[in-house]
Parts: sequence; C-alpha cells; structure tokens
Amino acid sequence: MTPSKSKPSNGGSTAAVVEPSSNHARNSERENVFNAFRQWGYLEGDLDPLGFLRPRPTPELQSEKQYARQARAIYSSTIGVEINHIYSPERRRWIYERMESPSQGFELTEGDRRRILDLLIRADIFEQVMQQRYLGSKRFSLEGVTALIPLVDEILDAGSNLGAIELVMGMSHRGRLNVIAHVAKRSPEEIFAGFEDVDPRSVLGSGDVKYHMGATGEYLTRSGGKVHIHLVSNPSHLEAVDPVTVGRTRAKQDRAGEGGREQFLPLLVHGDAAFAGQGILAETMNYADLPGYTVGGTIHIVVNNLLGFTTSYVEEHSTRFAACIARRQSIPIFHVNGEDVDAVVRVGRLATEYRYRFGTDVVIDLIGYRRHGHSEVDDPTVTQPLLYKKIKDHPPLWEIYADDMGATDAPVQAAAIKAEFDSAQKNAGKITKKPTLRELPSYWDRYYGGLYKPEFEVQTGLSKEELSELASRLTTYPQGFHIHPKVKKLLEQRAEMGEGQRPVDYGMAEALAFASLVKSGIPVRLSGQDSRRGTFNQRHSVLIDIENENEYVSLENITPGQAACGIHNSTLSEPGVLGYEYGYSRDYPEALVLWEAQFGDFVNVAQAIIDQFISAGEAKWNLLSGLVLLLPHGYEGQGPEHSSARIERFIQLAAKHNIQITQPSNAAQYFHLLRRQALRHWRKPLIVFTPKSMLRHPDASSPVEDFTHNKFCNVLPDTEIGQANRILVCSGKIGHELRAERKKRKAASTAIVFLEQLYPFPDKELAAEFARHGSEGDVVWVQEEPANMGALFNMLPRLERIAGHRHVMSVKRSSSPSPASGSAKAHEVEQKTLLTLAFTTKG
Repeated sequence: MTPSKSKPSNGGSTAAVVEPSSNHARNSERENVFNAFRQWGYLEGDLDPLGFLRPRPTPELQSEKQYARQARAIYSSTIGVEINHIYSPERRRWIYERMESPSQGFELTEGDRRRILDLLIRADIFEQVMQQRYLGSKRFSLEGVTALIPLVDEILDAGSNLGAIELVMGMSHRGRLNVIAHVAKRSPEEIFAGFEDVDPRSVLGSGDVKYHMGATGEYLTRSGGKVHIHLVSNPSHLEAVDPVTVGRTRAKQDRAGEGGREQFLPLLVHGDAAFAGQGILAETMNYADLPGYTVGGTIHIVVNNLLGFTTSYVEEHSTRFAACIARRQSIPIFHVNGEDVDAVVRVGRLATEYRYRFGTDVVIDLIGYRRHGHSEVDDPTVTQPLLYKKIKDHPPLWEIYADDMGATDAPVQAAAIKAEFDSAQKNAGKITKKPTLRELPSYWDRYYGGLYKPEFEVQTGLSKEELSELASRLTTYPQGFHIHPKVKKLLEQRAEMGEGQRPVDYGMAEALAFASLVKSGIPVRLSGQDSRRGTFNQRHSVLIDIENENEYVSLENITPGQAACGIHNSTLSEPGVLGYEYGYSRDYPEALVLWEAQFGDFVNVAQAIIDQFISAGEAKWNLLSGLVLLLPHGYEGQGPEHSSARIERFIQLAAKHNIQITQPSNAAQYFHLLRRQALRHWRKPLIVFTPKSMLRHPDASSPVEDFTHNKFCNVLPDTEIGQANRILVCSGKIGHELRAERKKRKAASTAIVFLEQLYPFPDKELAAEFARHGSEGDVVWVQEEPANMGALFNMLPRLERIAGHRHVMSVKRSSSPSPASGSAKAHEVEQKTLLTLAFTTKG
C-alpha cells in the first residue's frame, strides 16, 4: 500500500455557499450537482489521516460545473455524511441545511481551541507516561485517535445545553483508561494504582483487570454545565456491553419519568472490527425505536483504526466502511478524519443535536490509527509493516493541532502536564487500598449481596380476600370491549380460580404475583419473544379487541396509583434483549425485571451475557442484579431443541451464592418464588426452569389456600408417606410423573421429594425431610436429562453428604451429545424406562 497525502480542512468552515439565483435553470443545475455530492460525496472524502484509505473516484461527482467545487468542499472534505438511506425528507433536509450554511452551524473561538488543545495534550501525555512507567503492561492506548476526548467533550457540552444531566457510556478496552481519567474525571493516582496492583488479597478469586472496570464522576462542560458520567463495567467480549448500557439508560429514564430521555444520554464507543463483526450490536440497534426498548437515541462512536487485532480493514467487512452496517437503520452516519479535530468536534455537536431533535440513534465514524499493537506488548510491524513505518514518523495529534493554531507554547504546556502525571504516578505507589472508581446511586442503599442468610426471608403469602380482589381486577375488562371467545372463557376460569372454585394454574399464579406487586408499589417488567400472549398460550397479559385491535392490559389497571407494569414482545434476539434486561435491573433494583426465553434452550445463544454479567457481575465488579430468567424446560418428546434449558450450565456457574437456580413444581410455588424475589432485599439473579406441558396440568395446579402460605419452600416434602425404604429426589415435571407411577404401582414405601431450589443448595431442609422418612433404604436422584447433563453431577456428592447411612443412586438417561431424541416414540420408551428404574429396588 502506498499512502496518499491527507490535509485537514479545519472542519470545512471555509466552504462557500452560493446565494439562490432567480434563474430557474441555474438553481436546477446547482441542485443536481449538490444532490450528487449529498449522496456520494463521502466516497471521495479525505477521511484517513495516513492516506491508506484513498478517496474512491465516483462518476457522479466528476463535474466541471461551477457548483461542484463548493459542493466538494462541503461533502468530500474531512467530513463525509451517509444520509440518503434515511426515510424522512425532513431529517435529511435538516442535515443538508447545517452542512451547507455559511458557518456550517458551528464556530470555534480561540478559547474553544485552547480547551481542545489541552484535552489532546493530556490524552497523549497520559498514554506516554503509562508507556514509560509500566512498560510491558497492557493498557490499550488511545494514541492515534485521541480526538475521541474532545469529541466526547463536545457531545457533553451540546447534551448539557439540551437537558442532559448524565451520560451513560459503554465502551470496550481501547482508550478506556484515558476516558476514565479525562471524561469520568477519576484521579490519575487511582488509575495508576491499578498498574501497581495494590491490595491483591482483597480480590483473591474475584475482581477484574483495570481496563474493564466501571467508573463514575462529574464533568464540567465548556459552557459550565455539570454532567454525571457513568461508564459501565464491561468484559472483553466486544459489544456485549452495548445492550447493557442501553438497558441501564432506559431504567434511569423510567425512574426519572417525564423528561427522562433528555436527561439521560447513552453513548456507545466501538472498535471498527467489532462494530462490523459482532451481531449483538446489530441486535441492539434493531430495537432502538421500539416502544419497549427505546431510549430516545443512542450516540455511537466508532473509534476506527482501520485495523483489528492483526486484521486489516479490507478483511473485516465487505463494505467500504465498518459503519455501513448502520445503514439498515434510518439514521445518519458521519465519517470524519480524526486529525481534523475541528471537524471532529463539529460532528459531535451535529450528532448530539440530531439525537435530541429526532430521538434516534446516530453514528460517528472517527477514523484514525493505532500507534501501537493491539496491546502494547504486541509487535504490529510483523503484519502491517508499511502502515507502522508510516506511523513511526507520524507526529502526535496535539503537535499537529498546535502547529495549525499557532500555539508555540504547546511544548511548555505538554511538559507541565507530563510533570503532573509523573507526580501522580509516584503518589500511586503510596496507595495501600484498592481504589473504587465509582459510587453507586442511593437507590442501591437498601439492597445487598454476599452469602445467603435465613434472616433475609420474607413472607410472601396473601389472604384469600386479597387474592379474590386481585383476581377480580385481572379478569375484568372495559364495557364494550370485544374480547376473543377463547380468551373470555379463560378469564371466566381464572375468576373461578380466584374464588377457590377451581385450582390455580401457572398463568393465573403469575398474574396474581404481578398484580400483588404493582399494587404494593413494586414495578414489574417482563420481556421476551411472544411474551405478551406467552409461547404456550398461557399468559394473555394483553387483551386484544377482535373488532379494532385496541388493547387492554389488566395489570396496568389493578388500583389507582399502582406501580408500572410493562410486558413486552421482544425482537427475535436473545443476547441483545437479555443484556438489555440485565442492564435495566442494574438501575431499577426495586423492580421485578424478568426475561423469558421462547424455549429454554434458546438461552444458550446469550451465553456470553450469562457468563460475563449475570453469573460473574458481583464477583468481578461487585455489582448486583435481581434479574429473573424464565426458561421453559421439560422432556415431552419435542426433540433436542425444545426439551432442555441446560440446567447443568447454570449449576456449573454457581458458586458463593452468586445466583439462584430453581424449578418450582406447582403454581403456588411459582407465585411465592416471584414474590420472594421482589420482596427480599438480597439481590441475586434468579434462574427459573418453568414448565410447558404442566402449565395447565391439574397435578401442577394449586388450591387457592396454598397461596396464603408463608413462603416459597426450597424443598417440597412428601406428606403422604412416613417411613420409607426409598426416597426419590427430583425436580420439576418428572416428580409429577413419579407420583402418578407410585399411585399406579401402589408403592406405599417410596417417598417422592421435590427439590425446588437447586442452588443455593438447601441441605438442612433436605436433611430434615430425609429424617422424617427414617434412616434406612436408598436415596435416588431422578432426572429426565442424560447422565452428562442436568443436575446429576452436582447433586450426587451433595446427597451423599446428607444421606447418612442411606445408599445414594441415580436414574437418568444415558450420556448423550444431544439433550433429547428427535423421535416422540423413542422419548416415550425412554420415559417409561426412567419411571420403571426409579421404582426398581436392588436385587
């Protein structure tokens, strides 16, 4: 590759605009020329500071007409705009007018440029000090795209002027430490202490690397406004933080109520390879305008090095720019040369004003380079020798900017800033306790994590009178509302359930739990694929008028002044939506926030969110969440993909009481479990393996009296059997089948105990239940899953510890690479074999 010469345009502020002519032909000629540049000008833009991404000659732009030079100065300069995929003429026109106005809607004073220079010097010198003092340590330098700092500064200034009080920011590791220092405004000493690795004993088996940690701080904008900065903690899994950030923003906005979308501004910073390559980013952008998920627009910045780890941009994406994936949305894309800092700043203001004007996402493609390897211990000259030969002699951005503005005192300023950072680095060595870079908001004051304690328990039962009143509200709808006959019958049955005339099924149990919570002031939010009706036709949270499709949500009409209840059909996404709901739960701890998988096994598509945030968030970042995962599970002959929610994977992740894993076997248990999760202040993610065929089955339905009991039972005792020579321990649907088989066999000496909570393991409660049945005979763990799946590997050693003299055995399917058979008849044979073996004694 041979680079071409790049010359900054200083934001294009010298571009001329021709006054309208009275001559129609001249106006038409001008409009034709300008339309061509509006559509294709970015292809010939001067966008790469090093000149490797050459302007692409475009036939439509090869004009000698008098307007071409003016149009080129605007649309083929160091700013390139992609906006013709935007459906709305009004929005395109808004951008045209600002691009083509005499000042282009933006002017920088000498004071503004001095501020920018100071930010650039600080960004570069900060990296250089770390490079010198911590040689060989990873830090993922921002050098080459330090224009990010004045860009964010401008976004904050514009946002503050338009009502922003907090920036909710998600980004990966590239430049993160720089952002913590210069946007979140954490002291350099705190950041350097991360390299000193002070107080290692405080994070034995926990904690995270310094460039993944979250941060908070206060930012003073150029105009004197104050904006709270919230940089979200993130893992190395690029773009996984995107939906989490957006979900957290929505929660903050919902808490604020009216004006929340103006007050809380989301900003996502991406790498170019990740922006183009990671599907979770596309999933996150896809729901940007949907009512249940919108945050009124997210500003996206692609920190574009035209390079992945060792992969050139020509191998990263099929389009000319990484940002082109955003063209699927009706949103603007601004490409900008990262060394024309005035242009960068101008784009920042333009993008922010657009977000506030139209309430949509906007993308800024900040094109620069990466001065070092992927990390500072990597040698990039092996894979990009020509590029790094060019970079080696390329001056830092602050020097270029200082020369351009004639700031001859810039070297003196740089020396003073270096001395400041050197002093901070020395002071970092004196810190003895690991710094905390963030402060939690006050709404977390009442909630706690750590190990479970019995005193955390709460009463979850309701009186029959309360249940009857709630059932009445849940089963009524406005006069004149034309309800579907099948749904009408369902509501009539639910009304009978509320009066104790019919056993309560899972759907009604859930509705009663939700209604009781919103009545008591606890918000409820549930989302998932087809969750408003329910995959298995069990929920019907939203009634549809069959004549006009108007909607009525009874859960929103339980009582005046109740808390909010939102039940949303999600997009066909698992990681994007699950990440969003995790984020929402992080900033609405008092709400019951639930995500439901269409089928339980679909959750494996979102495994990174589970591994990195849900199961490990407390251990890595000391961040709690009460998110509930509803995962339909059960072997019913539907094949490998619709049987198992992969219990084994969640149990493998369970340690130090980080999550709760449950499988409630009847409707009342489900009711108590949901209420316990909302009412208890012990905030832990809750995994619920929910039924499918048992949703309306009489064996799993509960009398209304069971809803008046005090609490959720971690272990459901067998009250029908006293002394037993065999105890079958199980969880979920198989227990009901075992009970039916026992009745059929008249096996009066076999007890069947339901283990409702798999983790934290209720050893004392289970041991007490064993003791009720005597001390002789066998204990048998029975599961539907194959031997290499399910809870077996975890249960056997636990059961052996509490079984006393009893012999512990197991009944399960044979080990298999696949969860279940694809044949319904084979499933039937296997299931009968399981039941037979469960009641087959030794000899």
